[in-house]
Amino acid sequence: MVGKLLLRGMLAGLIAGILVFAFAHTFGEPLVDQAIGFEEAAAQAAGEVAEPEIVSRATQAGIGLFTGVMAYSVAVGGLFSLVFTFVQGRFSNLGARGTSAVIAITAFVAVVLVPNIKYPANPPAVGNPDTIGVRTELFFLMIIVSIAALVAAVALARRLAPRFGGWNGAILAVLAYVVFIGIVQYLLPPINEVPENYSATVLWHFRTTSLGMHAILWVVLGVVFGALAERRLELKASVRGHAPAFHQ
Repeated sequence: MVGKLLLRGMLAGLIAGILVFAFAHTFGEPLVDQAIGFEEAAAQAAGEVAEPEIVSRATQAGIGLFTGVMAYSVAVGGLFSLVFTFVQGRFSNLGARGTSAVIAITAFVAVVLVPNIKYPANPPAVGNPDTIGVRTELFFLMIIVSIAALVAAVALARRLAPRFGGWNGAILAVLAYVVFIGIVQYLLPPINEVPENYSATVLWHFRTTSLGMHAILWVVLGVVFGALAERRLELKASVRGHAPAFHQ
């Protein structure tokens, strides 16, 4: 059963990856080109020697982008199916589509939205190369803290439900999550390495496009996997219902 759902999760990731690639190639790559142009102009103004291009932009924006997006999307789709297998029937009475949608929404918030509020995505020419290690560590720390807080919020909602009711317990748990994340983001060090003369429009469009790519991924996973999982679970229930009963 787990294996069949895993395959469906990877299939959903494959479909999502194709759509994410189309979106990124159409809307994201032109912004990357603009950012690279700014970086090259700044380097030329500073008298720096242009570095040789190891991988052409055509390759980066084409097969390179496609390979990276597809590998990531299929892997996330597989992980999505495993989380669904663990959650389904254990934490709510929602059907397959409802559970899939809830997982997709909460994952987008915890894995994408919350970390990007504190440390948003940056295009080329933004950021000091000497601090890339620290910036990467802080970003992944924010993801880990967000996921851990989400798990704790779910556990808190389940504990509060018998006393305050399901809806009220969930609302209190969400408020606790928001307050905790707010405190963590306040305590973590800010990072602002955007050059003064960098285009605010390009930066804004790049960050919104990055969020759009993730939104497409999680929406497609939630919808497509939910439909595929529902069909699989209905088929399994149908087979069980028609299985002959043997009596001694």
